[in-house]
Amino acid sequence: MSKLKIAVQKSGRLNEDSMALLKDIGISIDNGKDQLKASAANFPLEVFYLRNGDIPQYLRDGVVDIAIIGENVLIEKGQELVIAERLGFSKCRVSIAVPKASKAKCLKDLQGQRIATSYPNTVNQFLEQNGITAQLHIINGSVEIAPNIGLADGICDIVSSGSTLFKNGLKEVEVLLKSEAVLAVSPSISKDNQKLLEKLQFRIQSVLRGQNSKYVLLNAPNDKLEEIISVLPGMKSPTVLPLAEKGWSSVHSVIDKNEFWEVIDELKEKGAQGILVCPIEKMVL
Repeated sequence: MSKLKIAVQKSGRLNEDSMALLKDIGISIDNGKDQLKASAANFPLEVFYLRNGDIPQYLRDGVVDIAIIGENVLIEKGQELVIAERLGFSKCRVSIAVPKASKAKCLKDLQGQRIATSYPNTVNQFLEQNGITAQLHIINGSVEIAPNIGLADGICDIVSSGSTLFKNGLKEVEVLLKSEAVLAVSPSISKDNQKLLEKLQFRIQSVLRGQNSKYVLLNAPNDKLEEIISVLPGMKSPTVLPLAEKGWSSVHSVIDKNEFWEVIDELKEKGAQGILVCPIEKMVL
C-alpha cells in the first residue's frame, strides 16, 4: 500500500506546531525520542524529521512527497516548489536590522554596507530590486552577533517577536517579506500519493476553517429578526428556531474570528440578546 511521505522540521516551534496540526486532523504518530522517521497508526503516512534548510532538496529529489515548512525557507532555497496550502501558524518576517546606535534608518542607508545573513538569495534579490549594493557575509546561525563583533554593519534574519533583536541591541529598518508555515509539494509526487494528499488537505482545511471561525447563538425579537440576520452571513444562511417565549427566535450562525467584535457590536445595536460564542474544532464544507 502506498504511503504519503511528509517532512517536518526536526525540532523547534515549527516542529511543535506541525505535530499539533497532524494531531488535530486525527493522525496518530508514535514518535520515540530522537527518532528520524515515524509512521502514522491510522493513516498511510510516514513522517520524516529533517533540518529545515534541507527540506527543499528532499522535496526536489522526491525523497518526501510533501513538507510543512516555513515559506521563508522555500523563498530562499526552493522558489520553484508548489505551495498546496497556507497553514497560518509559525508566522514571522525576514528583516534587515542594524545596531540601535547606527545612523541607518531605511533601506537606502544600507548602500555599500556589510550585511550578515543566512538568506543570501533572498537578500540579494531584494537589494537588486531596490537598486542597493551591499557586501554579504553568509552565516549559519547566531547572525545577530555579527555587528557586535565588527563583522557586519547590519543583519538580515527571521524575526518573530523582536525580542532577540532587542537583547542584541538591534533595530529593524526594513522588512523584506512576511512568512508563515506552508504545505509544499514535491514535483515528483505519484498519482496515488496525490490522492492521499487531497484527503489530507481536506482534513487540514476543515481544521483551519474551524480555527478561523466562531459559532454564535443569540436570541432575537422577531420584529428585528431580518435586520439581525443581515449581519450574519454564515456559511449559507443562519439557522432560525422559535423560542418558547412568543415573539422571540434563536439564531445560530458562524462568523469570521477577525470580524468577531465588530459583528457582536452590530448585533447588540440591532437588538440581539443572550449572545453565546463558542469555538469551532472543525468545520467541514
